[in-house]
Amino acid sequence: MTAKPATSPVLAILVCTLGIFLLSAMDAAVKGLVVIIGAYNTLLWRSVFATASAGTAWTATRPPRPNRDALRLHVLRGVVVSFVALLFFTGLGYLPLAEAIALSFIAPLVALFLAALLLGERIGRLAIAASFVGLAGVLVIMLGKFSRVGYAPDAFFGMAAIIVSAVLYAYNLILARRQAQLAKPLEIVFFQNAVVGVTLGLAAPWFGVSLPQAMWLPLAGVTALALAGHALMSWAYARAEAQYLIPTEYSAFVWAIILGFVFFQESVTGSTLAGAILIILGCLIASRAKPKLAEPTEVAAV
Repeated sequence: MTAKPATSPVLAILVCTLGIFLLSAMDAAVKGLVVIIGAYNTLLWRSVFATASAGTAWTATRPPRPNRDALRLHVLRGVVVSFVALLFFTGLGYLPLAEAIALSFIAPLVALFLAALLLGERIGRLAIAASFVGLAGVLVIMLGKFSRVGYAPDAFFGMAAIIVSAVLYAYNLILARRQAQLAKPLEIVFFQNAVVGVTLGLAAPWFGVSLPQAMWLPLAGVTALALAGHALMSWAYARAEAQYLIPTEYSAFVWAIILGFVFFQESVTGSTLAGAILIILGCLIASRAKPKLAEPTEVAAV
């Protein structure tokens, strides 16, 4: 993306931080919905709301028809995002919000190695060191979780779901880079949600439930938070360099602590805090080596 120097970096940082807050609020709302209707139905119905919203906006611009390469990439990334989001939503149902967010931060580190594997990029010593720091953070969180007396057996399942989701999300970041070269943001948003809806809809005869009327407004709110958060972050990254904005993304951990405490009475353990600091430190070190992999593309998040 080309930065626009007329915009103050301070303004871009504030806008990006607001976008991250909205996405964190969406995660908290999703966690509440998962408890009520489950991860699958939360994601399925959210994709329906988002497809309708994004589709209306996209068609209003009278866009040209996507070419075959773009459509193929839309479908591939949509399928990947389906599993990214489903696993992440599942993990939210089993783990404290701050813990889930902290573990998800490993995605940029995984992306470094996927870029080497899939794109032939060279991994420098700094990136390797950053990965070890991030891995140490994950181990600190896991050891802290399982060393406590009385931890829920489902916690391991929740951690596994978040970590696998982060690995798939790293692959999603690489696909997003290619996708951004072939399509505009509104087209990407529409097709991503449409493909997620179709992919998950294949299992609807077995797992789907009709949406209770009381859930319409909360799901519409979740959709609005996601679209607004992505839009604000995209605006910020189009107007300021990634080096200013990347550190603000880790404010999601702070928002998760606050929202988890306020809405779910979740406390943050010392091991979670220490592990999150190590993971964030590893990501910041990696961003110096490969800033483009740490910088989100349009609607790269789920």
